[in-house]
Amino acid sequence: MHLFGSTDSGHSFKVKLYLQMSETAHSYEWVDLGAPRPSRPAHFQAASKFGEVPVLVDEGQTICQSNAILLYLAGKIGRFSGTQEEQPHVLEWLWWEANRIGFSVPNLRYALRWAKQPPDVLHYLHRRAVTDLDTLNNALGTSEYLLPSGPTLADISCSAYLYWLEQAGISSAGFPHVARWLSSLQLLPGWEHPDTALQPRRTIEA
Repeated sequence: MHLFGSTDSGHSFKVKLYLQMSETAHSYEWVDLGAPRPSRPAHFQAASKFGEVPVLVDEGQTICQSNAILLYLAGKIGRFSGTQEEQPHVLEWLWWEANRIGFSVPNLRYALRWAKQPPDVLHYLHRRAVTDLDTLNNALGTSEYLLPSGPTLADISCSAYLYWLEQAGISSAGFPHVARWLSSLQLLPGWEHPDTALQPRRTIEA
């Protein structure tokens, strides 16, 4: 398996983390998202139909979009899928993440760090991020992870950008169950902070 990803990309981190936590042999190739799209490596452009990271290349096929890749990997490797009864709820969380926390927190972070926005835009993004964090905090108030059986794709996906939460101007201290959950995930074998996991030209050999 070959993964294209980039630093500061929580979507890349989801896939990299799954591969590391499942002890799946893979290679990792860093893509410079600061470079104009036409100047990015031709083999990456050929693999990435949307011109984005992450992209997974496996046995001659390419899969784009982080949550789609997670579902593909879970189906092939069989780790972090949850029980059969939980699988519809795993999907619920993946779809929720794409529309909610995976939208609000990274866009707020981006607006604060790289593309300054008017106050009303920042206010909207901040309010939405806090609402999403409240949802997570409430869900985690009665369970160590998002689903009873233990860590699943839902946790990997929903947590990805939250290790940069302070860069979005939000403290996890205001969401104690989320803070506890993030700490629990950090103790799992194979977990690594995204700032380290996504470094350029870092590989894991078969």
